Amino acid sequence: MAEVLVYVDHVDGAVRKPTLELLTLARRIGEPVAVALGSGAENTAAALAEHGAVKVLTHDAAEYADYLVVPKVDALQAAYEAVSPAAVLVPSSAEGKEIAARLAVRIGSGIITDATDLEAGDEGPVATQSAFAASFTTKSRIAKGTPVITVKPNSAAVEAAPAAGAVEALAVTFSDKATGTKVTARVPRESTGRPELTEAAIVVSGGRGVNGAENFSVIENLADSLGAAVGASRAAVDAGWYPHTNQVGQTGKSVSPQLYIASGISGAIQHRAGMQTSKTIVAINKDAEAPIFDLVDYGVVGDLFDVVPQLTEEIKSRKG
Repeated sequence: MAEVLVYVDHVDGAVRKPTLELLTLARRIGEPVAVALGSGAENTAAALAEHGAVKVLTHDAAEYADYLVVPKVDALQAAYEAVSPAAVLVPSSAEGKEIAARLAVRIGSGIITDATDLEAGDEGPVATQSAFAASFTTKSRIAKGTPVITVKPNSAAVEAAPAAGAVEALAVTFSDKATGTKVTARVPRESTGRPELTEAAIVVSGGRGVNGAENFSVIENLADSLGAAVGASRAAVDAGWYPHTNQVGQTGKSVSPQLYIASGISGAIQHRAGMQTSKTIVAINKDAEAPIFDLVDYGVVGDLFDVVPQLTEEIKSRKG
């Protein structure tokens, strides 16, 4: 069976959920071979093996932390040349898409980004994507070279499938360009205790209808009752009511949770582009004609300041 390279997104050896989802998808088209780089790479082996990695290629060097992107591309190219895989899968983060694009150029292959599903085909892997602000679903395959595919978080359920997970050292020679852009400083992100927005199973977002930064506590309380991440529309972010890092939409982050709750969001095409692939969508808006109601699974016409607190209390009472 052909091998499939899976780029591992981890933090000091703790494997992030999108990588485990990639292993599930990789098993549909071949045998997953994971590539773990940087500090703690060897510590990823147990989790990767538990979820189907037949082999784990590891390499650690200061370059991965000190310089941007290119050292990781060099390493992934080295893994590609060592394995000759049927496909290369990368998490669809900002960094992941840059790594994938650079690799595709180097190896002369086509690339598919932001896939939401993956299946085996007679002529290679077939990827499902959402197009034109998620108004259409397309199925595509790479026609030239080895497919390089980035997959959006929450596109597949994580499934355990114990495999050998044999750890092998990866030989990497860094290119001259690897040290072209140096990281000069890092500022730790202040933790909110909530899930990462793009990885969360549930997202609760607020928009123009929240009517002020001081009112976002209503959205946060609902999110906390559900163990959810908090999102915001562009209008709310541009008004300074919530940080840009929480913006959902075409110029913000794309999310694909199991449940998306939009409160006080009209549903402009820019916002829909970032959340329309959510599995279940609920909208709360006092305007019955708001465009958001055209795509929801459940809609509540009402003032969010009446509806959301009641919903929060009901959830708390059922949990407690």
